[in-house]
Amino acid sequence: MKLPQALSKTLTRPKYICQSCIRITRPYSTSNNPPLPPSSAFSLLSSRRLISLSGPDATHYLQGVITANLAPSIPRTSGFYAAFLNAQGRVLNDVFVYPEVKEGNQGWLIEVDAKEAERLAKHIKRYRLRAKFEVRLLEVGERGVWASWKGDGEWTAHSLETKEEKEGEMGCEDKRAPGMGRRLILPSGVKPEEEGEEVGEVVYRVRRYLKGVPEGQDEIIRESALPQQSNIDFMGGIDYRKGCYVGQELTIRTHHTGVIRKRILPIMLYGQDEPMPIALEYNPEKNYGVENIPIETSIGRFGKSRRSTGKWLSGVGNIGLGLCRLESMTDLSIQGETSSYKEGDEFSVGWEIEENVPTLVKVKAFVPPWHLTK
Repeated sequence: MKLPQALSKTLTRPKYICQSCIRITRPYSTSNNPPLPPSSAFSLLSSRRLISLSGPDATHYLQGVITANLAPSIPRTSGFYAAFLNAQGRVLNDVFVYPEVKEGNQGWLIEVDAKEAERLAKHIKRYRLRAKFEVRLLEVGERGVWASWKGDGEWTAHSLETKEEKEGEMGCEDKRAPGMGRRLILPSGVKPEEEGEEVGEVVYRVRRYLKGVPEGQDEIIRESALPQQSNIDFMGGIDYRKGCYVGQELTIRTHHTGVIRKRILPIMLYGQDEPMPIALEYNPEKNYGVENIPIETSIGRFGKSRRSTGKWLSGVGNIGLGLCRLESMTDLSIQGETSSYKEGDEFSVGWEIEENVPTLVKVKAFVPPWHLTK
């Protein structure tokens, strides 16, 4: 498959971990880490909330503020992934948007990080000006946001078209990465009628990290992260052919002429006395205290005093996500940059716990194969 224009200009000599090399070790201990993600399962995402936009001008407003395209020539019949940006092209929120017809008018449900939902609702109200539509932040539990996935990986277009949605239900294929599954919005108290078992949201997070998919403003830092550095382009959230929207200028300029030096990548933690991993592997028995690592803690070369090569974002057990300098932490070559990465280079993240006791673990970054095919 031909690489996207922006990627082909900036990345050469790709070396990445294949899907068959992603291994998950089965747990045999009483570790507090979540178990391995089942092959087929569904999870209620309490970390997400919904905002309703309803009224004749709702579509026109959204078209001017999100990175996806709502032009009349592209009618939306199911949900899709997008982002709100500020005027400087930095991410405000990553969102899923679902079409919802109310009283004959096209309305929309916006799924967003629960901790940011009230702020986004206020932002929309502040900048709607004279546009005629109502903004309502749904109460917690009014509707449930679910993620579901099947053992055979991706949902097919046919399976989505033939699946009947009941009243109050809506959903879409999660196209951010291969095999992510499906997103569902269900009435309060209703569970998905899907194959598989119900699992906690932390299991869904493990699955996301293994695929290298960031979500929410703990991982895509509000007003700091750039959409391309956050993989929103690779995850199908940006339409480069649409007209003006807030933050478009920097986004389109970066796409055509810029160089993307950083990307959010899945990273694996390992001890100072352990060998460097060769495959991205979730081991529930490994616990490095990742919940204590502050967001945006610097990642650097192990045993060397040099500039930061990345930033820690979030994790579970022995895996997580980091914003990584590609020329430093991977063997991907960046146009105009001299690669400093050498086979065998090791990196680490250090932080302090109680009583200023320093803690340090090594980290290894992996480039998901879907980065090179989208």
